[in-house]
Amino acid sequence: MGNWHPETLAVRAGYDPASASNAAKPPIYMTSTFAYASARQAKDIHEAYFDGTGPEVGKPGHIYSRLGHPNLDMVEGRLAALDGAEGAAVFNSGMATHVAIALAHLRPGDSVVFSRPIYGGTNGLYTNLMPQFDVTQAAFTDGCDRANIEGAVAEALAAGPLKLIVLESPANPTAAIIDIALVVEIADAIGLRNGLRPLVVVDNTLLGPMMQRPIALGADLCMTSLTKYCGGHSDLLAGGVSGTEALVAPLRLLRTTLGSHLDPYTSWLVLRSMETLHLRVERAMDNARKVAEFLRDAPRVAGITFLGFLAEGTPQRAVYDRQCKAAGSTFSFVLAGGEAEAFRFLDALKLLRFAVSLGGSETLITHPATTTHYAISAAERAQGGITDATLRLSVGIEHVDDLIADLAQALDAI
Repeated sequence: MGNWHPETLAVRAGYDPASASNAAKPPIYMTSTFAYASARQAKDIHEAYFDGTGPEVGKPGHIYSRLGHPNLDMVEGRLAALDGAEGAAVFNSGMATHVAIALAHLRPGDSVVFSRPIYGGTNGLYTNLMPQFDVTQAAFTDGCDRANIEGAVAEALAAGPLKLIVLESPANPTAAIIDIALVVEIADAIGLRNGLRPLVVVDNTLLGPMMQRPIALGADLCMTSLTKYCGGHSDLLAGGVSGTEALVAPLRLLRTTLGSHLDPYTSWLVLRSMETLHLRVERAMDNARKVAEFLRDAPRVAGITFLGFLAEGTPQRAVYDRQCKAAGSTFSFVLAGGEAEAFRFLDALKLLRFAVSLGGSETLITHPATTTHYAISAAERAQGGITDATLRLSVGIEHVDDLIADLAQALDAI
């Protein structure tokens, strides 16, 4: 599979028909437990799972579906192939994935650095939950500026050993971009200087594996909310992380204790949805560019963050050209006015759905300040460029003329 393109991997990786009576498509293994062929095999399978040794290592033996099951193996194999990684661990939500990474690597007295803006749940994890375990956090707001990033790193190191640098690029909800290779370089320098290198974790949700590969840019772990584009139909919850097998295997073992595995049916749904990922993403991105061009020229729109509009010659554009294959289909725009104007606009929409989440086949719009980022302080929202007039748009696969017509009539209703 090493020479196959991502579009082919999305259809073929992770499943061998020979493993299931030559069924062309994967069956769903709806079982909570698995029978052993013998008492000796039972012991060997447990040794392989918990110790990573013995004759069952590398074989498809299973114990109990909370520990793992064939459908989970399939979706993990496909995600790893798409991300260009050795292995992957899949969880029952994106936040379950983030929490597992945090609990696996952070201990009392440690520190973490993250980028801002960042998804509201991730922000809450590092500013509300982890401080209860005596973990200190620092954040940076310009992911293309070395001094800004190093300032947050210095703040974190002053508080304790820096174990994680967590990035979201492009960022939710503004599509702010972060130079992943630069952050990796900074992490390497910390390791050489202090003898302890922080892991670089990249949340790749807004572009996904088709449009950005953080592992190839030097990231240690690539996290993706599979709920979004990989699931793609707003009907499931899932999350995954890929990286070296040495980093991923402990996350699978921790998942056993947390009970945050992905069930067989949802694993099958994700595997099925991945097959059409590139088709849906390509159509959504074509639509997004046309919608963004309309909004850019609309008199009631004060600003737009679509990545395709990054100015030539800027650091952000240089990073975008270097690490992204395309602009994606989720971005923000700012209305002239404030919350009142945003609410009037939202209430006037007829086709676009006002809902949180992104990456579905339908176009979704939300008001981050009062929904996805409601629990974040106004000061923190301002640091991330989120105002009361900011709206996040996830463009879907409907006919673009209908989308633009609905946006136009809602703007006229402000």
